[in-house]
Amino acid sequence: MEWHYYKFACLEGRLALRETRLPVDDRHRNIQVIVDSMKIRLALAVFAVLAAAAASAAPVRTGHVQAELVAQKSAFVPGADNVVALKLVLEKGWHTYWRNPGDSGLPTTLAWTLPAGISAGAIEWLPPRVLPAGPLTNYGYEDEALHPVKLRAAPGFRTQGTVTLAARADWLVCRETCIPEGADLTLTLPVATQAADDPRNGAALGAALAQVPGALSAQGWRAMATGEGQHVALQLTPPAGAPDAGAMRFFPDDDGRIEPSGMQTLARRDGAYLLTLPVAYQMDKGFVRITGLLTAAGAGFSGAHAATIDVPLAGAVAAGPKPVDAAAAPLALSPASSLAAPAAMTLVLAALFALAGGVILNLMPCVFPVLSLKVLGFAQRNDDRATMRREAYAFAAGVIATFVALGIALLVLRAAGEQLGWGFQLQSPVVIASLAALFFVLGLNLAGVFEFGQLLPASLRGFTSRNRAVDAFASGVLAVVVASPCTAPFMGAALGFALTQSASATLAIFVMLGVGMALPYALLALFPAWQRRLPRPGAWMLRFKQLLAFPMFATVAWLAWVLGVQLDNDAVLRLMLALLALAFALWAWHAMQGGGARAFGMAALVALAAAIAVALPLATLDAKSADATPAATTSGAEGGWQPFSPASVASLSAAGRPVFVDFTAAWCVTCQVNKRMTLQRDAVRGAFAQHGVALLRADWTRRDPQITAALARLGRNGVPVYVLYRPGKEPLLLPEILTQQVVLDALATI
Repeated sequence: MEWHYYKFACLEGRLALRETRLPVDDRHRNIQVIVDSMKIRLALAVFAVLAAAAASAAPVRTGHVQAELVAQKSAFVPGADNVVALKLVLEKGWHTYWRNPGDSGLPTTLAWTLPAGISAGAIEWLPPRVLPAGPLTNYGYEDEALHPVKLRAAPGFRTQGTVTLAARADWLVCRETCIPEGADLTLTLPVATQAADDPRNGAALGAALAQVPGALSAQGWRAMATGEGQHVALQLTPPAGAPDAGAMRFFPDDDGRIEPSGMQTLARRDGAYLLTLPVAYQMDKGFVRITGLLTAAGAGFSGAHAATIDVPLAGAVAAGPKPVDAAAAPLALSPASSLAAPAAMTLVLAALFALAGGVILNLMPCVFPVLSLKVLGFAQRNDDRATMRREAYAFAAGVIATFVALGIALLVLRAAGEQLGWGFQLQSPVVIASLAALFFVLGLNLAGVFEFGQLLPASLRGFTSRNRAVDAFASGVLAVVVASPCTAPFMGAALGFALTQSASATLAIFVMLGVGMALPYALLALFPAWQRRLPRPGAWMLRFKQLLAFPMFATVAWLAWVLGVQLDNDAVLRLMLALLALAFALWAWHAMQGGGARAFGMAALVALAAAIAVALPLATLDAKSADATPAATTSGAEGGWQPFSPASVASLSAAGRPVFVDFTAAWCVTCQVNKRMTLQRDAVRGAFAQHGVALLRADWTRRDPQITAALARLGRNGVPVYVLYRPGKEPLLLPEILTQQVVLDALATI
């Protein structure tokens, strides 16, 4: 007789019933075995469910990334490895960085806090992608980034309970703007004598680990690197019978070796691949090995699409050429949002902004004295309406023609590779010295030392008196020349847009600037009723004219200071001596014209020659090649201000500090007024300190392609420009005319 019963069996992970026949005499013993077996299997099934639950941890959501720790195995086993990875799921269009981020960026970091008996290795970096950012090239990850780390439990580690892993993860996430983010993450796992793959993440981590590159030499390839000046020739010889590896790319382990944005070329030679790599233009010392990662398309390296390489570098290398915009910010910054500018700029809107900026330009301190003279001329002559209209048209033509000439010069020089912007002519010492001489002569004329008519031949004096439109045209030219150091509200946005468009659109914007600047003068000429509001012509006009000489002399003092900032005190002394000789020449010529001896005329000519001889060396100096650091820059640390560099913005922003950048120049009158009337106010300085704002000053007094490129990225082409970089937010662009309240309101948005 036999007992018939059913025994539980585990078939492919499922509980099933299977009929079993046992002898009667063994029934009690076998029933006990069956029961014990059922208990063990049930316990294992319950344990697997609990382990999967214990291994789960809630993801942490930051601004643009979802982060969590994930494990390959469902439990820790003493004496065995378990791979735990930092998993970053990125918003569309955003990216993080590889261990060497390339031209810009920062690598992701992990700092572990682990129980005793568990140790962690380094991040096993997966192959990155090439991430172009304008002229720069970065290395990183999009969509999802996995950073696996091998963790090992010691052989004597306990075999029950759970362990909690903690890690601080920090990363830089970028699109057009870069934002430093981070999270404190935890993961709890059970400890057991055996562990299966985690049902949620085991397969994905296994696939990721299969992508971790191994050594190229272990796959039968041979590599040899030779320095050839500004290039490195990397010869890669595949094993016999290897299929075509396809296109290749080299990712250096460290910066200062291979230029990320330089071109890498691949060729075939005698059965080997020859990959030519550009040497970094800022090459570090001790460049004696080629270490990094090779990726290959096609069949790859014996089936692997990435492999590490570490070979000695033979031959000799030299720093490569500076890549285009290599001095640009290592942090890719988007055009900042503006308090005044709309979200999208069109040609029509830019033209309206240019028109408004041109009108406001008349109120700038460098322009107002010149226009006052023209208005004074209206009131003094009391001409008929037709004459005033002709002069208004001639003045407007001079203004517009000069703006167009400046626009053409700017386009031509930029096409030739010069990094220039609005006010570029003021970055030249010879232009500064010439303007100083011009304003000095105008001041002497207004003060009554001489009359311009006395300097001209009689025939030319008669021509100008009969053709007053020529004088009006010249006044328009002069007004634009003295206005060039200034940037009015709306004008910066219009010019920034103009220089990103076609030549015709750019010149149209410059024309609208001229129309705006000439418009008030034209309206005064077309509607002369305003003259009735002035006192009758008389002695007051002479006194007012003499009074206007002092703003001219003040402008000369300012230009002399600008020259000192660009060059040195010797240049200022040379300018002062030249102006002294020029003043004597004008006085002597006036004395001769007033009936004095002809010797005054000879003295005037000698003094004029001396002025030219003293000032002539200034024409051979270039502000951008001066050896000395400008005074404006060296004094930048006063009051907490530090010199600007894109790297400074990147590092401070990565540290989570707000940054305020003052793009300024010594020749920019508006900049100096804003600095003294707003930025140096105690309330503003206190607000900067209260919010922990880092203060950087970008001094554009001398030509600086790095600052020019930074302005272009902000959609601007001249100074002043004020930018507040806020952690986790878009940069904020402040108006050109600063007030204390504007700055305080901006700081309140941090």
